[in-house]
Amino acid sequence: MVGGLRVHQAVTLLIGVTGVALFSVLHLPLPFLFGPMIASLVAALCGVPLAGLGQASVAARSVLGVAIGASVTPALLAELPSMLASVAIIPFYIAAIGLVGVPFFRRFCGFDLVTAFYAAMPGGAADMTIFGAEAGANIRQVSLVHVTRLLVIMIVGPLVLVGLYGVELTHPVGKPASDIPVLELAVMAAAALLGWKAAERVGLFGAAILGPLIAAAALWLLGVLHMRPPREALLAAQFLIGIGIGVSYVGVTLRELRETVAGGAVFVLILAVIAGAVTEFVTVTGLAPPVEGFLAFMPGGQAEMSMLALIAGADLSFVVVHHITRVILVLTGAPILFRLIRRRGRG
Repeated sequence: MVGGLRVHQAVTLLIGVTGVALFSVLHLPLPFLFGPMIASLVAALCGVPLAGLGQASVAARSVLGVAIGASVTPALLAELPSMLASVAIIPFYIAAIGLVGVPFFRRFCGFDLVTAFYAAMPGGAADMTIFGAEAGANIRQVSLVHVTRLLVIMIVGPLVLVGLYGVELTHPVGKPASDIPVLELAVMAAAALLGWKAAERVGLFGAAILGPLIAAAALWLLGVLHMRPPREALLAAQFLIGIGIGVSYVGVTLRELRETVAGGAVFVLILAVIAGAVTEFVTVTGLAPPVEGFLAFMPGGQAEMSMLALIAGADLSFVVVHHITRVILVLTGAPILFRLIRRRGRG
């Protein structure tokens, strides 16, 4: 069993590396992200036995956590009050998504109420699947909808950044490891590992990102940490995130493609309209610059949106504050709201 898993993981890595090579040779954008994502997606849909990379994929998120934490400077803390106006829009944004999403999945995809609710909520894919399972939802449908949301957003998002906002996705994500002192690298590694495990121990959601983020931010403010993770580590994080999205489609059936995946893709188009309207509002009112507003209100995952912000050279802290707020509100509010809805339905 273990040997078979390792073989499947080796095949997955090989396919991911092949994707990077093809995208690089063809000069396609974001080869370390799109290459493994598309290659593993195609392989999964073709029935190739792939497997997730386990703790290595989780570790990739800790690298992003350190990169985000290194952006928490005294200047950022001084700017936080100016973000409150745009952050205050997030509850209304989530409510709009839910009010449109739940009826959509009920009427057009035939989901039951529990499944429709957790499929529509713009939280983390893993968290919504877990909450949905506890409430009696169809776990497979919830999981596929959220993975499809991430996949479409990660494809469309960069295209919009380039085509609409004129952003060149060539911003250097970090210095080479050879240009960073060994002691600095050791501090980053400790912040990533210890922050991740400490956050897991206390049960913090998104522990792999938020734990290292908090640790790195504290070290930066104390003057112990002075740099972001090296380019190689951030490219590896892109690679593992890309593979993780593609591998999620392993075992998907034609019926699931027609019904659940297609429904999830259509829902992303609906989300795009809502997100576009909110982005336009915060931009026109001066609450956010255009690129930061777009990235802050894209309903993707923390890791994926943080990576896009890094590649685009956007204000990483502004984007992350909004996504963390959205996820906290969904994680704390969704189970409570669903219980109220179910109780009212019974009444």
